[in-house]
Amino acid sequence: MWKSKIRVLMQAGAGAALAVAGAAATAAPGDWLVRVGAVNVGPSDGSGELSGLAGAEVSVENDVSLGITVGYMLGDRLGIGVLGALPFQHEIRGEGAIAGLGAIAEVKQLPPTVTLQYHFAPEAAVRPWVGAGLNYTTFFSEETKGALAGTDIRLDDSLGLAVEAGVDIDIGQDWFLGAQLWYLDIGTTAELGGGLGEIDVDIDPWVAMIGVGHRFR
Repeated sequence: MWKSKIRVLMQAGAGAALAVAGAAATAAPGDWLVRVGAVNVGPSDGSGELSGLAGAEVSVENDVSLGITVGYMLGDRLGIGVLGALPFQHEIRGEGAIAGLGAIAEVKQLPPTVTLQYHFAPEAAVRPWVGAGLNYTTFFSEETKGALAGTDIRLDDSLGLAVEAGVDIDIGQDWFLGAQLWYLDIGTTAELGGGLGEIDVDIDPWVAMIGVGHRFR
C-alpha cells in the first residue's frame, strides 16, 4: 500500500515539475539577462600591522548600493555575467593598538566582476547557476578623518578571483526575481602620508544582491 502511495506522489511531483518547466520561459542562447537591485558588500577583512607601529590594524565597514548585472547566454547552459554598481563608500576603522582612534578614513570603490556561468536548469521556472571569474576593484576619493584628518592616504587597486552562485525565479513573461552571492578576492595596500607608513588589507568581501530582472531575446 505504502509503495503505491509513494509511486503516486512521485508521479504527481514529476508532473508538476514538467508543468512548471513548460510554463517557464526558456533561457536560450543569445538571451540577455539584466538584473537591477540592492547590493551589499560585507568585508570579511583582515589586515597586517601598520609599518612601524606594532599591533596597529584596521577594519573595513559594510556598505549598500544600487547594482546591475548583465548576463549573456552563450549556449543552453553556459553564460557570461558582469557585475556593476554605483560606487560603494566604506569607513575604515582603527583596530588593535589604534582601536581607540575609531573611524580614521573613508574610501569609495567600484568592483566590476566578470564570470563564466553554468546554468543548471535553463528551461525551468527556478533557475540556479554557479560561476567563476575575475574581479577588478578600483579605489578612489580616499579621505582621512578623525585623529588622522588631513593626512594623505592612497589605496592600491586590486585584481583577484571571484566565485558566485545565483538563482532566478520567474514572476511573469520574461520577468523574474534574482538573488546572487559572490566571494571576491580583494587585497590592497593603504599608504599613509606623514611618515605613518603603509598597511596591507585583505578585504575579501561577500557580496549579496537581491533584485528584479528582465530577459531580452
